[in-house]
Amino acid sequence: MPKPSEKPRNTPRQVLFASLVGTTVEFFDFYIYATAAVIVFPLLFFPAGDATAATLQSLATFAIAFIARPIGSALFGHFGDRIGRKTTLVLALSTMGLSTVAVGVLPTYKMVGVAAPLLLALCRFGQGIGLGGEWGGAVLLATENAPPGKRAWYGMFPQLGAPIGFFFSSAIFLLLSNVLTPAQFLSFGWRLPFLASGVLVLLGLYVRLTITETPVFAASLARKEPVKVPIFAVIRNHFGALVAGTLTCLATFVLFYLMIVFTLTWATTALHYPKTTFLEMQLVGVIFFALTIPAAAVLAERGRKPVMIAISVGIAIFGLFFSTMFQAGHAGALAMLIVGLSLMGLTYGPLGTVLSELFPTPVRYTGSSLAFSIAGILGASLTPYIATKLATVYGLQYVGYYLSAAAVLTICGLLAIRETSKDDLAAATVIDAPVEGLG
Repeated sequence: MPKPSEKPRNTPRQVLFASLVGTTVEFFDFYIYATAAVIVFPLLFFPAGDATAATLQSLATFAIAFIARPIGSALFGHFGDRIGRKTTLVLALSTMGLSTVAVGVLPTYKMVGVAAPLLLALCRFGQGIGLGGEWGGAVLLATENAPPGKRAWYGMFPQLGAPIGFFFSSAIFLLLSNVLTPAQFLSFGWRLPFLASGVLVLLGLYVRLTITETPVFAASLARKEPVKVPIFAVIRNHFGALVAGTLTCLATFVLFYLMIVFTLTWATTALHYPKTTFLEMQLVGVIFFALTIPAAAVLAERGRKPVMIAISVGIAIFGLFFSTMFQAGHAGALAMLIVGLSLMGLTYGPLGTVLSELFPTPVRYTGSSLAFSIAGILGASLTPYIATKLATVYGLQYVGYYLSAAAVLTICGLLAIRETSKDDLAAATVIDAPVEGLG
C-alpha cells in the first residue's frame, strides 16, 4: 500500500500521452529542420553559385545533430540513470525546443556572411543534444510503466511521435508554400514553423511535469542500484549489448533518411518533381508509416527477434527494387514511398522496446540512448550525403544496394541478441546477458 504522502502511480493514459507528446514535439522540431535543409537553407545560409554544393553543405549541417546525439545520450543518460527519468526528460525537451526556436530568428548569409551557417550549425548541434536525451527517456517512460505482456505495445507510443511529428512538419511547409508567394516564403514564411514549435514545447513540458517517476526506476533507486558513471558501466559491462543494439538500429536509420531526406532532394532536382507534389506524396507514405507501427508492436509481443529479422529481410529485398520503383513515374515513386515507409513503421515500432530490454535498469537510459544515437551517426547522419554521391557518380541503383547492405548488418545484430520479450525489467541483478556471442 502506498503511503498517504506518496504520489499516485501514473495512469496508462498519462504514461502513453506523455511519452507520445514529447517525442511528437521532438520529431516535429527535427523534421522541420530536415525539410528546410533541402528546400530553404541552401538558398539562404550558403553562398550563391553552385546549387549542388550549397545543398551538400546544408545536408552536412543536418548531419551535425547525429554527431551531437551520443553526447546528449551520455549527458542526459547520466542524469536519467542517476536521478530519474522525469526530470531528465523535461531538460532534454527544453534543450531541443530552445535550439529549434533559435533557428527561426537566425540571420541569413546575406546579412552576416559566414557567421550564418556557423550559427545554423550551432543550433543544429543543440537539437542533437536534446534529441539524444529525449528518445531514450520517452521509451523508458512507456516500457518501465508497462504491465506484463504489453511492453512492446506501450513502447510503440513514443515511436508514433516520429510519423506524427513528420506529418505536421511536412503539412505546415506544404501549407505555407501554398498560401505564400515564393518570395514571402523565403523572406519570412520558413521561419514560422520554427517559432511555432515554442508553443508545442510548452505543451510537452506541461504534460511531462504532471507525471511521476517510473516504478521500475523508483524500485532500483530504493535498492540503491544507480551506478556512479553509467556510461563507463555500459562500456565496461554491457559493450556487447551496445554493439548489437547499434547494429539492430542501423537499417531503420538508413531507410528512414533515404525515404524522407534523400528522395525529396533527388525528386525535386534530378527527377524534376515540383516540391509541393513530392511533399504530398511523402505525406501519403507517412500515413502508412504510422499505421504499421502498432501492427508491428502487436506482432512483437509474441517475440522480438523473429519479427525484426523478417522485417529486415524485407528491407534488404526492397533495396534491390528501390531505384526501379523510384524512376517509374509518379505511381512508381508513390509505391516506393508507401512500401519503404511501411517497412519503416514495421521495424521502428518494436525498436524502442528491443533496445530498452537489452540493458538493466541502472544503465538502461544511457545504454539504449547510446545505441540509438551511435546508429544515428552510422546510419543517418551522412545517409543523404552518401546517397546523393552514390546516385550522382554510380547511379540510383547503388542507393538501393546501400540500403540492402545496411539491412544485412542489422540482421547480424539481431542474430546476436537473445529473445527478451519475457525478461523482467525490474530485475535487480545487473548483468550483460542480452547478447549471444558479443559480450
